[in-house]
Amino acid sequence: MLTVMAALGWLTPRRRSATARSVLAGEASAEAARKTSQELEALAGQAAPGAGPREPEFPVVGDVEAAAFFDLDNTVMQGAAIFHFGRGLYKRKFFERQELFRFAWQQAWFRLAGVEDPEHMQDARDSALSIVQGHRVAELMTIGEEIYDEYMAERIWPGTRALAQAHLDAGQKVWLVTAAPVEIATVIARRLGLTGALGTVAESVDGVYTGKLVGEPLHGPAKAEAVRALAAAEGLDLARCAAYSDSHNDIPMLSLVGHPYAINPDAKLRKHARERDWRLRDYRTGRKAAKVGIPAAAGVGALAGGTAAAIALHRRRH
Repeated sequence: MLTVMAALGWLTPRRRSATARSVLAGEASAEAARKTSQELEALAGQAAPGAGPREPEFPVVGDVEAAAFFDLDNTVMQGAAIFHFGRGLYKRKFFERQELFRFAWQQAWFRLAGVEDPEHMQDARDSALSIVQGHRVAELMTIGEEIYDEYMAERIWPGTRALAQAHLDAGQKVWLVTAAPVEIATVIARRLGLTGALGTVAESVDGVYTGKLVGEPLHGPAKAEAVRALAAAEGLDLARCAAYSDSHNDIPMLSLVGHPYAINPDAKLRKHARERDWRLRDYRTGRKAAKVGIPAAAGVGALAGGTAAAIALHRRRH
């Protein structure tokens, strides 16, 4: 697990540009992913229970200069990993009901609006960091294993899982790429038998979280920077790699590779993918898949949960 010393001179000050922060976040995430991938490599060829049938036309077997990069939320898993992780931490009394309400409301707003509001994103980031500050990295990893079993395992999309397994069976590495904390992303990658994970890197000193980030959350352009850095370190040819996502925010990452896939796409990504003849896969069903601005069925559940929490709290106060 990556440990970042606060004294390092390359930590990004706030006055630097957003581009510089994205590069730093991407490089830090790539470094963390490479350090954790070795222990996951032995499991990479194992199929997860319930994995569906593979799609045979891609990838090319034996192409070791190719790899696959999968977004997590609503691409591999229904809903947002950080939301499920937050539920698990609340259950373990890491924070109070008022913070749960705020967290649920931020999730509900994101699902309703279909876009990330910068102020909400900043607030959510600060809240999450304050919750883990002072806790040990090893503790959060252990809890992450439990939370995966409680909330996440049953929400893995079988269709996307089958696509990832096809790459593994072809002898290629498969990485999650997510704004979720790299620790929880690594747990999910390991449980699915994937190679590793690129995620948001929180600063820690001597195995204890400081409450700061390295760079910024691994989101949007930062994901592309992480994939680019990892590909360079691994000797990959991005033109032969594949990337999968549900969100238009990941267009920079999808545009890096030769084989972009739109999975359960939001309206903007669907339009973009059709204009560029990218491959589309939708594992949702019925009216839920047609919702504009709500990327997946689990997003509806998250919205309902957040709204219910807001209503319940409002009634208690009045």
